[in-house]
Amino acid sequence: MVRLPLTPDEIERGQRLGALLRRARGDRSMLTTALDAGVSPETLRKIESGRVATPAFPTIAAIADVLGLSLDEVWAQIRPTSDAGLAEARPA
Repeated sequence: MVRLPLTPDEIERGQRLGALLRRARGDRSMLTTALDAGVSPETLRKIESGRVATPAFPTIAAIADVLGLSLDEVWAQIRPTSDAGLAEARPA
């Protein structure tokens, strides 16, 4: 399977996700966080560094859960700025 190159928006979103996870992890070790989330430390390192800009949903859900982040909170922090106005315009 050929993977298409990432768009600039996907790369930027991956960088925002990595920064969010690093901040949420704080002083907690990467090893402990990764193992508690059921992912390899290498995977977590790549996500936090932005090298994996589009990680699988279950991976992000598991890491967010370990760090006490809601998925809504994660999306609010990483979504493209052009999506911000769309969320407000949608009916509840």
